[in-house]
Amino acid sequence: MSDTNMLSTVAGLVGEPARTRILTALLTGRALTAKELAYFAGVTAATASSHLSRLVGGNLLTMEKQGRYHYFRLRSADVARAIEGLMTVATVPSNGWPPHHHVAPALREARMCYDHMAGRLGVAVCDMLLRRRHVVLVDGGGEVTPTGERFLTGLGVDLPKARSGKRHYCRGCIDWTERRHHISGAVGAALAETFLARRLVERISDSRALAVTPLGRKTLAAMGVVEYGSAAPRVAGAG
Repeated sequence: MSDTNMLSTVAGLVGEPARTRILTALLTGRALTAKELAYFAGVTAATASSHLSRLVGGNLLTMEKQGRYHYFRLRSADVARAIEGLMTVATVPSNGWPPHHHVAPALREARMCYDHMAGRLGVAVCDMLLRRRHVVLVDGGGEVTPTGERFLTGLGVDLPKARSGKRHYCRGCIDWTERRHHISGAVGAALAETFLARRLVERISDSRALAVTPLGRKTLAAMGVVEYGSAAPRVAGAG
């Protein structure tokens, strides 16, 4: 199959509304059952099964069977990155900067982008890391500096584990609501894992949104993330 035909095939898979909802639901990085994905897609179980079969066949999802349940997840971080990239393009109107009236406040504030943090939180953390030269981003990738390694290790981030994988070690990802970089790659995933483990952020049920805890706000302020210098909560609703 030619590159053009492969692109057309993937575009057809992603472009169907129910399949789009399935893919965005899986941007949490979690594995979900067919029943759960049918709920998110707003379709019957039989229709969801057909969509899931096509997405697995198109190499966008993987399926794992445990007992009588079938769990689905995005095939890779590259798939998640592609979906986020399409969301970035799709939300730009012809008259310029998008107002984001359609984006739930909690999603814009802090959310999971597959396995790393996004939204205002993700961008604010990235800004701090860049400002303090803990991370340097270049086209297509990035590096953690020696001072950055000490800083992230002190925070509890497992950099040796992040470095041992086959994926990109560190890179920037354009945030689809903020239009600026957040940290992705293995370092971004390890950073999000640390934030969750230390309860600096908590997942909001049935959503990609994250809630920054009081401890998280205190820690972020101490880290020099200036946007979180106040303990006052900024988001009331979840998406």
